[in-house]
Amino acid sequence: MKNRFKRRGLAVLLALCMLVPLGLTGAGAEAAERSTSLGASQFPRGAVTTPVLLNGTEILAGECYRLEGVTYVPLRRFCEVFAPRGSMTWNGQTNTATFRTDNLELSVQVGRLYITANGHMLYTVGAVRNLEGHLYVPVRPLARAFAAALTWDASACAVGLTRADGTSAIRRASYDADEVYWLSRIISAEASVEPFVGQIAVGNVVLNRVRSREFPNTIYGVIFDRKHGTQFSPVAFGTIYDDPEPSCIVAAKICLEGYSVSDTALYFFDPDLSTSDWISRNCTFEFRIGSHEFYH
Repeated sequence: MKNRFKRRGLAVLLALCMLVPLGLTGAGAEAAERSTSLGASQFPRGAVTTPVLLNGTEILAGECYRLEGVTYVPLRRFCEVFAPRGSMTWNGQTNTATFRTDNLELSVQVGRLYITANGHMLYTVGAVRNLEGHLYVPVRPLARAFAAALTWDASACAVGLTRADGTSAIRRASYDADEVYWLSRIISAEASVEPFVGQIAVGNVVLNRVRSREFPNTIYGVIFDRKHGTQFSPVAFGTIYDDPEPSCIVAAKICLEGYSVSDTALYFFDPDLSTSDWISRNCTFEFRIGSHEFYH
């Protein structure tokens, strides 16, 4: 009788173990980001193996690749080089890896066009990829997270990283709350339905105007500038006061980090909706993203 009860208890215990979601455990990180390296044959089609050097010595040989002008590195292996004592965890529900050291918290989500490092929003240009359980991240924002300077050697088609002694991570972010407040609202009001890079481009226009002598020298001043009539239709319609979409808050912070699609664009408009063609008649076309055309 006792043996029968023991067997039943063991069966119940095993059944309960099967119900535990592995994606929420520490071991889930190993399943999603294995420590073994990925071979070149497993890189995306069109990718080219690219050397990455740290202080003149190649690291992660054969594990890094370049695709569409963006160099990708394996997240776990890269972090192990820069911070061997750090810890990696994985959230299987959100497909997010988090790497922590005493002075760095790094968050990377599959499919996103940015990573977070000590509160900084760093644009990746290329989306974070999951290649057969290995997370691959564009090297430039990762280098910045670990306080490493990056250069591109066009003759050798190689990435060079330089790291000074005593600095191991980017400082904690400190955004100006008023700048984030207004920049995120004008981006959202003008471009909430636009591609993410289009949202960044709208923020760039505002900041380019701040730096231009032709416009006020603050974000608030540019948005509410009425020198030549209302500059932005959301000011006239009142939608400038609506809560911004989350992606637009991120886009605003990326702009404030210094990333720019264009350092010269001062105007944009949707030619299908605009009632005026003044911009296209008087300014120089630069590019189009989504429904917006950008000019200087």
